[in-house]
Amino acid sequence: MKYETGSGLAGIGYALAAYTLWGVAPVYWKALGDLPAVELLGHRVVWSALLGILLVAATRGGRELRVLLSSRRRWVPMLATSFLIGSNWLTFLWAVLHDQVLATSLGYYITPLVNVVFGLLFLREKLSRWQGAAAALAAVGILQLTIAVGELPWVTVYLALSFGCYGLIRKVVPVNPVVGFAFETSLLAPFALVMLLTLAATRDLDFPKPDAMTNLLLIGSGAFTAAPLLCFNSAAKRLRLTTLGFFQYIAPSITFVMAVLLYDEPFTRPHVIAFGCVWVALLLYGFDSMRRAAPSAPSEIDRE
Repeated sequence: MKYETGSGLAGIGYALAAYTLWGVAPVYWKALGDLPAVELLGHRVVWSALLGILLVAATRGGRELRVLLSSRRRWVPMLATSFLIGSNWLTFLWAVLHDQVLATSLGYYITPLVNVVFGLLFLREKLSRWQGAAAALAAVGILQLTIAVGELPWVTVYLALSFGCYGLIRKVVPVNPVVGFAFETSLLAPFALVMLLTLAATRDLDFPKPDAMTNLLLIGSGAFTAAPLLCFNSAAKRLRLTTLGFFQYIAPSITFVMAVLLYDEPFTRPHVIAFGCVWVALLLYGFDSMRRAAPSAPSEIDRE
């Protein structure tokens, strides 16, 4: 039996840190709830890009950044990850500001199962019967929620698909997490600046704000964004995609509790069924993962 040590254990630590920080993210953005989602996205991208450049300089990643820029095979996929993460951020911000934290929770609950399917389709990772049943059960839960509310829960679906695609590309593209983060946010920064300037020309958009706490939160949005994303990318390089997905339940569990108990969002019967299907699916997935990880009986060679 081959146990996870060194790099694998570090990957687990990074995954735990990433998903815990993502779980408490609604609290951070709710504190900036007086601002529109597009303005928050603009600040988030700009401050993240500045921090990313500083991190590249501090870690002496300039050479790798130049290699990335000179390699079309690498930077073209990174264009896709930039769009995916930027649109994922905007969707999440919009949902939090419009009292749809519960929808984000469900979206990130099904992301591990999306990772399982992507691992099967694109990375040739084997899909067990338990994993297949889990993915199918989650799909049933989302389908009944769609029928019950009369429309596709687009926040849930897009958050799961966009982040699943992001994780898949970052898994297969050999880019240092710090360099990748700087590259992605730097690509988005010009668009973010144009967006902020456009908002400034059409409405009362001023910075710094009169409120010092708001200024600190906006400036700190770069660090708050970078920390879990860098941890996630570091974990993705050290763990199998299906293993990484196992930790995803941490973030949506935190946001689920906050949505229902802290923010008093409605938890209707269709939500109960949808979440129930996803929770059972995750139990099946977790059971299968633990079964596969269980050490087998030692062979004669192992005894020696």
